Amino acid sequence: MHLNVLRSLKELEPLAGEWNELLQNSASHVPFLRHEYLTSWYKTLGGGEWSQGELYNITARKDDGQLAGIAPLFFTRNLEGEPALMLLGSIEISDYLDLIAAPEDLSAFVEACFEQLASDTGLGWQVLDWYNIPAGSPTLAALKRAAERCGWYFTEETQQPCPVISLPGNWETYLAGIDKKQRHEIRRKIRRVETGPFPVRWYFVDDAGRLEAEIEDFLALMAHDPDKRSFLTEAMRVQMRTAARAAFDAGWLQLAFLEIDGKKAAGYLNFDYNGTIWVYNSGLDPQFRELSPGWVLLGYLLKWANENGRRAFDFMRGSEEYKYRFGAQNRYVVRATIHRQP
Repeated sequence: MHLNVLRSLKELEPLAGEWNELLQNSASHVPFLRHEYLTSWYKTLGGGEWSQGELYNITARKDDGQLAGIAPLFFTRNLEGEPALMLLGSIEISDYLDLIAAPEDLSAFVEACFEQLASDTGLGWQVLDWYNIPAGSPTLAALKRAAERCGWYFTEETQQPCPVISLPGNWETYLAGIDKKQRHEIRRKIRRVETGPFPVRWYFVDDAGRLEAEIEDFLALMAHDPDKRSFLTEAMRVQMRTAARAAFDAGWLQLAFLEIDGKKAAGYLNFDYNGTIWVYNSGLDPQFRELSPGWVLLGYLLKWANENGRRAFDFMRGSEEYKYRFGAQNRYVVRATIHRQP
């Protein structure tokens, strides 16, 4: 493999098509590894999560010039203060991260990356600190083998659960598969809204001319929650606007709202990608709390996903109780660290 290290967004821009094509054959085919997502993330360093970070993107090509691997990295000090190479997207707002390579090329790509990292004495990294790798990713075994060959020190730590619903493709079949009490609650809450005194509608945002205004309405719904209001710094708002626009332009944004009496009562910002709905964030207006607008909209989204051939509904990181009431089962993400010294 022939490696190249790219240190600027300008160098990354021409790779968009090849990058996303390679991702389709990667073990972790997730929206957070798309070229448009990670480049938008780097522009704000995760909405201000990192005060500084130097791009260090490793690409590998085969003898015929075909792109074979991407290690999307940046250099910073990690949470422990160590000079670290971390995966672009780390940590808080990108639920799944990984290297990008076809499974049959992954081990050779990791070996080549480690040779590059061992020889780059100018960067001064002490640890590879890679969060949010799916627990089933073959990258973990490849990292461990390569670290042992280099005499480096590999550790693996299971982190947050990522509850996921496997969808049967039929709304009634899905409902029959969850707890009877919960099934009754979903139906009751939807019926109460639909038969109430106020007009109700729900919709996806598909008008490019309205997108910016709809994103602002979504952020306003999020800000009703005190914790989310604190999370939404100006830098984070810029990040969310940029990521949503990038996803919309690429065709995988699912921004949905429930309106009651002509007012937005709840919203979900999801990614509709690779046969899965990835639930990124949500917000609701507390004046409608008694009507459970968040649950109602979630019910509509699950029904739509079943009826439109989506295979899974991924709530991503976090063990909030409502996810399990809707029938989700845990998967996990892992933090892998590799130290040059013990």
